Amino acid sequence: MDFLTIVKAMAALSLFSLMFWMGIKVKIEDVLASFKNLRLLGFSCMVNFLMVPTITVGLNYIFSPDLLISVGFLVLGVCPGAPMGPPFVAIAKGDVSAAIGMMIILSTVSAFLSPVILGVLISYFTSGNNLDIDYFAIVRTLFLIQILPLGIGLFLHHRAPLFSQGLVKPLGILSNLLLLATVLLILIGEYETLMTIQLRNWLAMFILFFGSLGIGWLCGGTDKKMRNTLAITTGIRNSAIALVIVSNNFSGTLAVTAVVAYSLLSIICGFGFAYCLSLVPIINLVELDN
Repeated sequence: MDFLTIVKAMAALSLFSLMFWMGIKVKIEDVLASFKNLRLLGFSCMVNFLMVPTITVGLNYIFSPDLLISVGFLVLGVCPGAPMGPPFVAIAKGDVSAAIGMMIILSTVSAFLSPVILGVLISYFTSGNNLDIDYFAIVRTLFLIQILPLGIGLFLHHRAPLFSQGLVKPLGILSNLLLLATVLLILIGEYETLMTIQLRNWLAMFILFFGSLGIGWLCGGTDKKMRNTLAITTGIRNSAIALVIVSNNFSGTLAVTAVVAYSLLSIICGFGFAYCLSLVPIINLVELDN
């Protein structure tokens, strides 16, 4: 079993656990209610399928990275609906139900729309070379590690709320430990490869991440919880799906390295950003006391 297969298995296990954890924490009614916020959903689709891919294309022109790293950036740019979004939204004290609703919509739409956008962009950047996208692999991954565990968790919360409430804390600890183990595995196994990425490419990743956060924040309106929710769910791209695409079409290339590197960056920076947002009320209270 090669390293990439192990990383994919660990990532899938941690994401499955995270989605199940999210499911047992919220009510089905709350998730369905988030679908009624057409303004939020409209902005979410606009920033994720139009504005973020546009930023990604611009960054490729500005920084002119290696062609296959450019491909990795483009894959990330068209893959929203990350499973890590709702847990980080919970840390930031945003609207978890809305985050889950957006994740479901974005990940479902991206299964059909993202390969089309990606095919157009990569065909343009690679001078017309054809790219075969495995639609079934994308849909299968979305179903198995996102939709299925989330649905099981929501159903369990609905049918056995007291039992599911008892699972929230231990499952949360387990999910975080699995995520930490995945990050450490990536750091250990891909350390030498990650070090080969040039500084300008890391800078482009930082700009893509925080630029996506900024767009989500600006489009989130005046409600603080909605701003936090849209910022985080936009900034954190769906690295699991991106990894499936690049591993199936560009296995063993810098495209995979770029996706792995961004996955690591988005987890670390996303957690840090969410934690800082959670401290804002405390900071404000301290300032008032002084």
